[in-house]
Amino acid sequence: MSSSGAKKKQKGGKNSAKKYPLKVEKIGKRFGGLSAVDGVSFSVEEGSITGLIGPNGAGKSTTFDLITGITNPDTGVIKFNGEDITGKKPYQIANIGLVRTFQITRELKDMTVMENVMLAPKNQIGQQLSNVLLSKLRRKVKDQEEELLEKAWETLDTFHLDKLANEYAGNLSGGQRKLLEMARVMMMDPSMILLDEPMAGVNPTLKKQIITLIKKLSKNGYTFLLVEHDMDVVMNHCDPIIVMHNGEVMLEGTPSEISTNERVIDAYLGGS
Repeated sequence: MSSSGAKKKQKGGKNSAKKYPLKVEKIGKRFGGLSAVDGVSFSVEEGSITGLIGPNGAGKSTTFDLITGITNPDTGVIKFNGEDITGKKPYQIANIGLVRTFQITRELKDMTVMENVMLAPKNQIGQQLSNVLLSKLRRKVKDQEEELLEKAWETLDTFHLDKLANEYAGNLSGGQRKLLEMARVMMMDPSMILLDEPMAGVNPTLKKQIITLIKKLSKNGYTFLLVEHDMDVVMNHCDPIIVMHNGEVMLEGTPSEISTNERVIDAYLGGS
């Protein structure tokens, strides 16, 4: 395992064809008479840090929910690594490498930091009681637990949480909880991570740590799509940027293109 706390993903060379693991094609979702997402289409390039921005109510979080199976789209298709994942359950989507964090962290407050991350890995043999009781599988259960424990310590070290391993998750600061949630998803061996406002409620020091970790993981080949209202973070660290407004994609482009576009300024940046 690399020092990133997860297996290093190899990115293609300069002349290799671009790959787009996530493709969203004309997805739509209505709640009653309200159209929350209306014909949204975009692709996310492998290894990128792609920003998804827009004013409150633009449909960003609903789009995340549709991609990750929390809500099923009324229309459209979502593909991940060429596989149609439209309508699949969240655990099925997570099992093939597409995971997310939430705007409001969902740590298990009455469990320690270590216990939180140890629960995250998929396909744990010891989670089935019958496997624990079968003597021929006890050795495999123990071996896997030892491997996961080693991985957990490496991951906690990467996310600067190793000294808090025995602390109850409910006692962590807002920024530390964000780090814990990221550590948990990295324990699931993802290839793409959707981050919902990772900087919300985070102090400047921890914000720098989170940005550094995201950039490091991106260089190792992990792909990010993030919703974020901190425009300094988006404009300095995301490329490309997708702008949503009224449930639709208004524009996609580089930070320079987005920051100078009059429609974006009128709809979002100018009003922030």
